[in-house]
Amino acid sequence: MIEINGSSLTLEQTSAVADGEKVSLNPTAIDGIDRARKFVEAIVAGGDVVYGINTGFGKLADVTIPAHRLRELQVNLVRSHSCGVGEPLSERVVRAMMLQRANVLAKGFSGCRELVVNTLIRMLNEGVHPRIPSRGSVGASGDLAPLAHLALVAIGEGDATYRGKLMSGSEAMTRAGIPPLVLEAKEGLALLNGTQAMTSVGGLALLAAERLAEAADVTGAMTLEALKGTPVAFDEKIQAVRPHAGQTASARRLRQLIENSEIRESHRDHSIDPRVQDAYAIRCMPQVHGAVRDAIAHTKRILEIEINSATDNPLIFPEAGEILSGGNFHGEPVALALDYAAIAVADLGTISERRVERLVNPDLSGLPAFLTPHPGTNSGMMIAQVAAVSLIAENNVLAHPASVTNLPTSANKEDHVSMGMTSALKFTQVVKNVEVILAIELMCAAQGLEFLKPLRPGPLLTEVYNRVRDRVPALEQDAPLSGYIESLVDLVGDLS
Repeated sequence: MIEINGSSLTLEQTSAVADGEKVSLNPTAIDGIDRARKFVEAIVAGGDVVYGINTGFGKLADVTIPAHRLRELQVNLVRSHSCGVGEPLSERVVRAMMLQRANVLAKGFSGCRELVVNTLIRMLNEGVHPRIPSRGSVGASGDLAPLAHLALVAIGEGDATYRGKLMSGSEAMTRAGIPPLVLEAKEGLALLNGTQAMTSVGGLALLAAERLAEAADVTGAMTLEALKGTPVAFDEKIQAVRPHAGQTASARRLRQLIENSEIRESHRDHSIDPRVQDAYAIRCMPQVHGAVRDAIAHTKRILEIEINSATDNPLIFPEAGEILSGGNFHGEPVALALDYAAIAVADLGTISERRVERLVNPDLSGLPAFLTPHPGTNSGMMIAQVAAVSLIAENNVLAHPASVTNLPTSANKEDHVSMGMTSALKFTQVVKNVEVILAIELMCAAQGLEFLKPLRPGPLLTEVYNRVRDRVPALEQDAPLSGYIESLVDLVGDLS
C-alpha cells in the first residue's frame, strides 16, 4: 500500500497506484489538514471577504458571495469547469491524477476537510475512475478542466468507469459504497487548482522514457555488433575527461553489453579490419544517449518536486494567520521540463533511425541489401526503415515546444499560460513513437546478426537476441513486419 503525506510521493509510486496499488493517508498529515480547514471555517464565520472562499473566481474575483450560497458556489465551479473535450485519458493516467491530487491536498495548505482527501483515496481503492477528457487545459490556474471532471464524479455527477463499465458518476459511487462529497467553502477550488493532469500524463510517460534510454543502449550495442563496429569510443578514459553523468552511465553500459563478444574479437586486428572509427550514430552513442538520460533525470527532479507541492490558490497558512493568493498553479516549470524531455527523447529516435539506415544499406553495412538473404526478389527490412522515418517526421513536429505559446484566457485576467498539458500529451506520443523506432532497430539488428553466424555477440546481447527470436523469427523470405514490430515494443520497455 502506498501511503501519502503530501511530501514524499515518487513517480514510481505513482506508477504503482496507476497499476492498481492501494493507497492510504499517513496519520501525521491529518493535523495539518485540520488546522488549515479550521482557519477557513473561521474566515467564513467571521464574514471576511477572501478570494476563493467567498468570492467569484478569475475575472469574477470582485464578486462577493453570501454565506448561504457558498456550497452552491463550489458546485457551480466544478460543473462550469467540466469543459474538457477529446478522447478520455487512460485509466492509468486517471488513477495517477487522483493520487497526486490527494497527495497535494494532504500537504495541508488547501483548506479542505480530511473527508475530501479520503474520498479520493476511497475512489482509488474501490476502482471508481472518472471519465476525464484529455483536452481543455492550458496549464494555468492549473489543469482546471481535467481536474473538474475528476471532482465532478467525487460529488456524484459526471461519468466514471467502475469495474470496467462506463456509467454515471452517481451510480459508480453508489455501487462502490462511497458517499458523494457535499462541498463546503474552498473545497471545489481546492480540487480544481493544480497541475496534476500534466504531471500524471507527463510523469508516466517519463518513466517509460527512462526505460527507452536504457533500451537504446541495448539496441545500439546490438547494431554495433551487427555492423562489426568498435567499442573503443566507449573507453572509460574518454568519458572521464567529459564527465557528464548520463554519458558516463551510457558508456559503461555499452562496454558491459559488448563484453566477451566473439564478433568483436573477430575484427580486432587492424590487418583484418582497417577501419579506425565508426559513424557518429555508433561512435557517439554515449554522448547522445547520455544527454537524453540527463534530460530525463532533470525532468524527473522537476516533476517530483511538483507532485509534492501545494499548487492551488489561495493557500492557507494557519500558523501565520494568513490566506495568500499566488500563482503556484502555473505549470511553467512542468511545461518547460516536458518540452525539454520531448526534444531529448525525439533525438533518441533520430539516432536510432540512423543506425537502422546503416543496417539496411549495403553500401554502409557490408551486409546483404535490406538484411535479406535474397535481395531483389525480397525487399527485406526496406520498409521498416521507411516506417521509422515516418515516425521521425511526426516527432519533429511534436518536439516543437508548447511552452512558448501563449493565448490569454479568462477575460485577460489569466494573461500568461503554460500550455503544460499540451507539453505532456505530445511528449507521451513522442515516447510511444520512439518505442516503435527502437523496436524496429532491435528487429533489424537481430536480423543483421544472422549473417555473422557462427560468431556470437557477448552473453548479455545473446540473451537479448534470444528474447527477440522468441517473438520474431530470422527472416529468410519476405513477411508482413507490422506484427513483428508491435511484438517487440513491449520488449523494448523491458531491456533495462
